[in-house]
Amino acid sequence: MKEIDGQEARLRFDSFTNEDALTIGLMLIEKAKEENRKIAIDIVRSGQQIFRYAFEGTSPDNDFWIAGKTRLVNRMFTSSLKYELMVKNSGKPLSEIIHTPGNRFLAGGGSFPIIVKNVGVIGTITVSGLTGYEDHMMVVDVLSEYLDKSR
Repeated sequence: MKEIDGQEARLRFDSFTNEDALTIGLMLIEKAKEENRKIAIDIVRSGQQIFRYAFEGTSPDNDFWIAGKTRLVNRMFTSSLKYELMVKNSGKPLSEIIHTPGNRFLAGGGSFPIIVKNVGVIGTITVSGLTGYEDHMMVVDVLSEYLDKSR
């Protein structure tokens, strides 16, 4: 949990534009190609989907996971991996932890909040297709590279 908190504290933007979303989305595609990973990618800012791509070999199931993980980040303002770990550690279902019935929210890693300094969470970058931890780290690795280059 502390590692995730550290990532969220470190991986913040001064601003976030459509061009940022495009560049990050393309970087995720390249990383997945290099690693021979089949993923679906979704980037949303202020409720608007800015970037979407799904590799051959993904399915509508990935869309289901993207939607549920994204809803969780938009509700809780933190990475979905944190809630995947809470569910595993507590043995309780997500619906009990966040007091919401049903499966609209999914506790699987891979959705990371887009955090703008002095503003807060303005969107999400979500990957689906690997384990929750691998989805999460795919986003974290690309954001780290992107933000290191832009600073």
